[in-house]
Amino acid sequence: MKSNTAFSSISEGFASFIGRLEGRDLPQLTLATKFLCEAVNNGHVCLDLDALVQGGSQVQGELLETFGLDGELQPNWSVTEWAEQLRSTKVVGPPGSFHPLILDESNRLYLYRYHAYEQALAQGILTRSEGFRVTGLASLSGKLDDYFEADDEGETNWQNVAALLAATRPFCVISGGPGTGKTTTVVKILALLLEMAAVQPLSIALAAPTGKAAARLKAAITKAKGDLPCSKEVLSKIPEDVRTLHRLLGTVRNSPSFRHNAKNPLPYDVVVVDEASMVDLPMMAKLVLALPDHARLILLGDKNQLSSVEAGAVLGDICQTGSETDYSMEMQKTLGPFLGLTDEAFSLEEKTGPGDSLVTLQKNYRFDATSGIGRLSIAVNAGLSKEAMGLLNDTATTDVKWLECPPENQIRNVLKQHILNGFTPYLEAICAEDALAKFNNFMVLCALRNGPFGVSTITPFAEQILAEQGLIQPESRWYKGRPIMITTNDYNLGLFNGDTGILWPDDSPEKSLRAYFPDPNGQLRSLAPSRLPAHDTVFATTIHKSQGSEFDQVLLLLPSHDTRALTRELIYTGVTRAKSEVEIWGKKDVFSLALQRRVQRTSGLRDAIWQADNVYT
Repeated sequence: MKSNTAFSSISEGFASFIGRLEGRDLPQLTLATKFLCEAVNNGHVCLDLDALVQGGSQVQGELLETFGLDGELQPNWSVTEWAEQLRSTKVVGPPGSFHPLILDESNRLYLYRYHAYEQALAQGILTRSEGFRVTGLASLSGKLDDYFEADDEGETNWQNVAALLAATRPFCVISGGPGTGKTTTVVKILALLLEMAAVQPLSIALAAPTGKAAARLKAAITKAKGDLPCSKEVLSKIPEDVRTLHRLLGTVRNSPSFRHNAKNPLPYDVVVVDEASMVDLPMMAKLVLALPDHARLILLGDKNQLSSVEAGAVLGDICQTGSETDYSMEMQKTLGPFLGLTDEAFSLEEKTGPGDSLVTLQKNYRFDATSGIGRLSIAVNAGLSKEAMGLLNDTATTDVKWLECPPENQIRNVLKQHILNGFTPYLEAICAEDALAKFNNFMVLCALRNGPFGVSTITPFAEQILAEQGLIQPESRWYKGRPIMITTNDYNLGLFNGDTGILWPDDSPEKSLRAYFPDPNGQLRSLAPSRLPAHDTVFATTIHKSQGSEFDQVLLLLPSHDTRALTRELIYTGVTRAKSEVEIWGKKDVFSLALQRRVQRTSGLRDAIWQADNVYT
């Protein structure tokens, strides 16, 4: 295969290592190993040889563009020949074997540990998707009316459906966009479960991927508990302590391993994880492996959001995003009288399976029918570019706006007033707590890291603009008001990729500068700036990094040219970070192309969960 690809030094080194293990120079192995390493670094779980060779796929295009290939990939061998050569080596084995690389029957090539993660997660989900726990079903059904208001006649109450599934299934996924009531629903579910288990109280754990997401979940649960129609005793048993997944599983000093695992399971009966779309494959697999057999797992998230920054698109694969999922006949027989669903909601599939664990909340309680953000997010998610652009250009819709991309040499001037209006309030705050709260008023979200509309350009512009007004003094990297985002996991400090904080003087007479971060328990934690792990200044951030956050106002910057990084999920995630107003800068043709393109992450998880003859049997 001829190519002039510029692979990373890591890929080159790993391919060289695998070649030494094999003990011979095999071009098919060398190239496959390099592509696999690059694929994993770009969020894929494995390398699909078929897609890479046959061409025409989005995945292939992303890979070739990432690797800087000049022209089309031109193989000197077929996929069959390539796969046969790989299988003839001593470093590549089939699923179930112990080899550095795993090649399955669908010609997907994995690093061993990623195949193991995928297998463990798929098997855990399938095991927890079997059967129903129907003890006390009549009592549960009777209590639902107390917790959930009846919807309009003829409409399905999806919160009611979610409660029934979560109470009768060991595994449940509650998906929905911002404002659909995911947190409110799960708090009511916990109250119902506690009432049903009054004799033997449940042990419940609440978790989220990042500290910021954990803090948001805690605040939402505390608020939702105030409206529950249950006794004070039940109310007191609903926890408000929310931990990051790292804290929940128990980090081990100087190790990526966790204290809780299959041999030392978590001590909980119910585990709830919010912002599940942000959870990557290794973390989700480790969580499922650490669950005791009797425990319930409830995932909350938006299946239409971007996938995790790291490898995998776990929530999308579990929910089979992009496909219709019906409930089984077994579920109809078991729960039908209580669900209020029409016959069309059920398939001809008799046996219960993963589909019976999924529910999507559809009624929006944050945005009414006239909300521009709500309608725009629906249009973007459906790929309706004309409708979306119509909303953005409608002067009567005040909470969504569009600005045609300004010329590159005018970006700073056009950006100036937005930066001053958005960031001045937090920089004039009286304390670190107030500053962190006001920092969530506004954020610049960029589709790309580099380029004239990317984070690497906008953040320095913002610093210059704020410094010119005397709001910050960035003579050194440590200055009052500097917003920071952690870019790597530090298990010793308990700071993880995506955690956001602010440098601010403490209350001591010396007014020493400290780095403050929101604690999941609603408090602030701080440390000396010199102890911070790798981090970035975050006056602007990528849409990817904004997941798990919400801001009152969002300025969303798209590049002036099309790129494969622009997808429907990217735009949807950016728009739905805004609570009250979003303004988008871009080109109409680029925006339209983005809405026609969907994220594709290569993995075998979807097949393993949803195909009758899954890849692990």
